Amino acid sequence: MDHYDSQQTNDYMQPEEDWDRDLLLDPAWEKQQRKTFTAWCNSHLRKAGTQIENIEEDFRDGLKLMLLLEVISEIVDGNVKMTLGMIWTIILRFAIQDISVEETSAKEGLLLWCQRKTAPYKNVNIQNFHISWKDGLGFCALIHRHRPELIDYGKLRKDDPLTNLNTAFDVAEKYLDIPKMLDAEDIVGTARPDEKAIMTYVSSFYHAFSGAQKAETAANRICKVLAVNQENEQLMEDYEKLASDLLEWIRRTIPWLENRAPENTMHAMQQKLEDFRDYRRLHKPPKVQEKCQLEINFNTLQTKLRLSNRPAFMPSEGRMVSDINNAWGCLEQAEKGYEEWLLNEIRRLERLDHLAEKFRQKASIHEAWTDGKEAMLRQKDYETATLSEIKALLKKHEAFESDLAAHQDRVEQIAAIAQELNELDYYDSPSVNARCQKICDQWDNLGALTQKRREALERTEKLLETIDQLYLEYAKRAAPFNNWMEGAMEDLQDTFIVHTIEEIQGLTTAHEQFKATLPDADKERLAILGIHNEVSKIVQTYHVNMAGTNPYTTITPQEINSKWDHVRQLVPRRDQALTEEHARQQHNERLRKQFAAQANVIGPWIQTKMEEIGRISIEMHGTLEDQLSHLRQYEKSIVNYKPKIDQLEGDHQLIQEALIFDNKHTNYTMEHIRVGWEQLLTTIARTINEVENQILTRDAKGISQEQMNEFRASFNHFDRDHSGTLGPEEFKACLISLGYDIGNDPQKKTGMMDTDDFRACLISMGYNMGEAEFARIMSIVDPNRLGVVTFQAFIDFMSRETADTDTADQVMASFKILAGDKNYITVDELRRELPPDQAEYCIARMAPYTGPDAVPGALDYMSFSTALYGESDL
Repeated sequence: MDHYDSQQTNDYMQPEEDWDRDLLLDPAWEKQQRKTFTAWCNSHLRKAGTQIENIEEDFRDGLKLMLLLEVISEIVDGNVKMTLGMIWTIILRFAIQDISVEETSAKEGLLLWCQRKTAPYKNVNIQNFHISWKDGLGFCALIHRHRPELIDYGKLRKDDPLTNLNTAFDVAEKYLDIPKMLDAEDIVGTARPDEKAIMTYVSSFYHAFSGAQKAETAANRICKVLAVNQENEQLMEDYEKLASDLLEWIRRTIPWLENRAPENTMHAMQQKLEDFRDYRRLHKPPKVQEKCQLEINFNTLQTKLRLSNRPAFMPSEGRMVSDINNAWGCLEQAEKGYEEWLLNEIRRLERLDHLAEKFRQKASIHEAWTDGKEAMLRQKDYETATLSEIKALLKKHEAFESDLAAHQDRVEQIAAIAQELNELDYYDSPSVNARCQKICDQWDNLGALTQKRREALERTEKLLETIDQLYLEYAKRAAPFNNWMEGAMEDLQDTFIVHTIEEIQGLTTAHEQFKATLPDADKERLAILGIHNEVSKIVQTYHVNMAGTNPYTTITPQEINSKWDHVRQLVPRRDQALTEEHARQQHNERLRKQFAAQANVIGPWIQTKMEEIGRISIEMHGTLEDQLSHLRQYEKSIVNYKPKIDQLEGDHQLIQEALIFDNKHTNYTMEHIRVGWEQLLTTIARTINEVENQILTRDAKGISQEQMNEFRASFNHFDRDHSGTLGPEEFKACLISLGYDIGNDPQKKTGMMDTDDFRACLISMGYNMGEAEFARIMSIVDPNRLGVVTFQAFIDFMSRETADTDTADQVMASFKILAGDKNYITVDELRRELPPDQAEYCIARMAPYTGPDAVPGALDYMSFSTALYGESDL
């Protein structure tokens, strides 16, 4: 009993005349206390089956007092002052003294409880236990705060205290089992209501509602646990959906990348290449971000599950992070093969177009040459010819054979080109083969006809001796010269394809060498024309009847001059074509150097940033917030570097559009830069997420910065190199941590331990590492069985060993309070005590209760509580 209570008790022990004087001074005070204390006594005497009417008379014989004393174990005499004092002492002892609110007790504790419960209500200001209660709103507010369905508080008026008081007294007696200890008229009619009477009545409200406060605390604990579970389940659903969508996208994309159906035209294949560029630049980068975000979400979810003492999340079969990484690797492998195939197909089509055009040119020239040759070989002109004519026909035939032999090489070239087109799977191979076969068949026929005509001429050769040697010499020299000119025209009009400066320079050199032979060729032309002129001179001199034509050849001087003029015209055109191609190759070389200059800067820059991020993530400079700030500055600088990547993409597009397939000025390809850039973005995002999760763990577990530094130092001490194993030198370092005097060696950090490293670290910190115990710890720090322990998992384990987190037993005890100490809980109790969404969450997941005390609709909250923490199936 505090000072206030002691003082009040002493006041009731004053001399009787003081009591009488007080009574004479304030008769309302005695009336209020008499009524309140009488009601209080009757509330206890009901347990003995009796009651009192007059507090000072009914206690005189001691019978009812003995009954009361049997209930309250206090003895008083019949004096009204003593009786009231005794009863007040009883009330203080049994109704008020045990009240405690935030380390205050008795009167102060009861007053603080009233102030907190009525704080949200307008026109209610509880400062004492007398005039603060006169308007009745304080009593109504206490009832409405705990049982809002009993009073319509919005309709109460401060200027109607009698109605307010009577409403509160009637509702308390009818629904809360609180006796009507006060009269509304007494309170309203007294300037200062009796403080003890008010305290006595208010204490009944405190005791009536104390059970509700326990239920509220229990409900809050359950709400907190369920909210964590609902949030985690939503994160799991989000992960499953994002993983499914990403895997489905990969599943749809890989068949497209693996499609190797060739196109027939260069334009169609270039369109496929353009589609692939769009995929790499527009469609894939968002999926890279989704994959990175998926891994971040997975790590964050696992961290939250560990912090809330929940089992680790195991995604559905086929949707693990490792499954996604495997699928992603297949996607990138398909990308690489598809791009190589596209470039090879473009090269093949380019080669095919060149060969097909060359085939058509050579075939057209040959077909033009063979036109009429079969008819000429079938002529029977030698049968009626003179001797000179026969000799002329024979010489002419020899010249034809020479010409035929000269064309043999062209026929072989045509056949070789057709064969190559077939081997390269040219789309129009049937028409090429048909034309080639026709040429070969005609060639064989010409050979047979030529042989047959020669035999006929030789049979008559002995009859024909005269022949004009000059015509023969003309024919012999004109035929090869004509072939040379036709070959020159063919070569000068031949298309070419080159990819380097050296190749075009080689063609230019060959062309210059050709031009150097033109003076000698011109001399030969003049010599041939001189022979023809000599024949004309002989004919004119000797009046020989030669019918105006050379019997040995159809090549006329006009034809030679015409072809010669054509050759001279083709030479400068060839010069111009070579010059233009040389300029194009110079432009391509500039594109190569322009791309290489940027790529040789960007590639090392990406590698440097990766190394710097790695150092930041394992060094212990400053707080975690400092490291996070530093990493975010790095992330910003990396994002700001994106325009240079885009500029390099533009240069790369120009190179591909120019059909440039190699670059000797750099070892970096655009794909190298793309992959490096994507890895850089993913690495910085993962590193930031790891530090954020460390901050989340530190704050949730109350870990100090010094503890965090100690955890990092211990972790780094055993994480020695990038191999992920504990070698001899690493084991030596482990012995040092146990107190052995062994020299230290330089260490390299990876940010994670393998299984043996982690066991050594735990042993060094005092853990007893039996095989079973170590297997249990590894199942906590490595739930996915990857064979490594990350720093995040390490600090989670170190912090959870001493962390005070919710347990299944605590949640089970909270449900038992809501259930009224029963072994089961009903749907109505859940809906009354919990928010709607969390009540329905429990109802949907709780199994029916099957114990011997089960009632219809009973739910098993015990199995539900253990399932929340992974101790059974939910």
